[in-house]
Amino acid sequence: MAVEINSAFRAGLVQMCTGRDVDRNVADASALIREAAGRGAEYVQTPEITTLMEMERARLFAAVRPEEGNPAVAHFAALAQDLGIWLHIGSMAVLLGNGKIANRSLLFSPQGTVEARFDKLHMFDVELPGGESYRESKTYQAGNAGVLAGLPWGTLGLTVCYDLRFPHLYRALATAGADFLAIPSAFTRQTGEAHWHVLVRARAIENGCFVFAAAQAGRHESGRETYGHSLIVSPWGDVIAEADAHTGVIIAIVRPEEVGKARTRIPSLRHDRPFEIASAVLTREAS
Repeated sequence: MAVEINSAFRAGLVQMCTGRDVDRNVADASALIREAAGRGAEYVQTPEITTLMEMERARLFAAVRPEEGNPAVAHFAALAQDLGIWLHIGSMAVLLGNGKIANRSLLFSPQGTVEARFDKLHMFDVELPGGESYRESKTYQAGNAGVLAGLPWGTLGLTVCYDLRFPHLYRALATAGADFLAIPSAFTRQTGEAHWHVLVRARAIENGCFVFAAAQAGRHESGRETYGHSLIVSPWGDVIAEADAHTGVIIAIVRPEEVGKARTRIPSLRHDRPFEIASAVLTREAS
C-alpha cells in the first residue's frame, strides 16, 4: 500500500550488545527487528556495527566480507522483504579491496533492495581518560559523501556515530532536504554519559529534524563497553522514546508535520548567512 508523504508512521530502534560471532549477531538482530515490526514499526534501525564488535585487527579482518555476496546483507534484504519494512542496518563492517574496511550503513526497502549506502565519514581516533584508546583510521576507510534517502514519509539523512560531533554535516543534510536524521551509534560508556543526550538533542533542535539513534549497550566480548540509551527525538528536541542500558526495542509514533512546525517556530535554516572570520591580533607596544 502506498503511504502518503507526511503521514504518521511508527519508527523502531533496536538496541544490541554485539559480540564476536557474526552469525549469532545476525540472529540476535533479526529477532529484535522482528519484535519491532511485530509492534508496528514500519522503519526499523539497528546500531552501528550490528554484525560484529571486534577490537583486534586480525580477528576483524578474518571475519568481515565484501558487501557483494555477503550472507548478512542477503539475510537482511530477505528479512526486510519478509516483514515489509524499511530496514536500516545502522552499519556493518564491509571489506574493501584496498586492505581496509568500510563502516557502512545500508537501507533496505520493503522489496528487499538496497536503497542507500553510507560510509561513516569521521574516524574515531581518540585518547580518553583512563587509558581508553581508539584508532579507527588504522583499519577503516572514511567515506567522502553525505547521503539522503527517500522514505515514504519524508527524507532521511544518513550518518554514523562519531559523525554526531560534526554539526556542519547535519546542517548540510537538513539544508539539502532531510526531515529525519539517522545516527546509529556505539558510543563508549564514558563519552555517552558525558555527551550523548545533549548532542543528539542538539542535532534535532538545530535542524528541526527528527533524530533516530539506535545504540549499542553493555560490555561486549571484545572488552569494549558502550552506553546504550537509544533515542528518538522530535524536531523540537523532546525525547519521545528512550532505551535503558540493556538490549531491546523502542517504538515511537513519528508525525512528519512536526518538522514544518518546528521550522516555522524557529526558521534558522532560512537565516543561515555566509560569513568570513576576521582575525584581530593584539600587539603590545615596546616599553
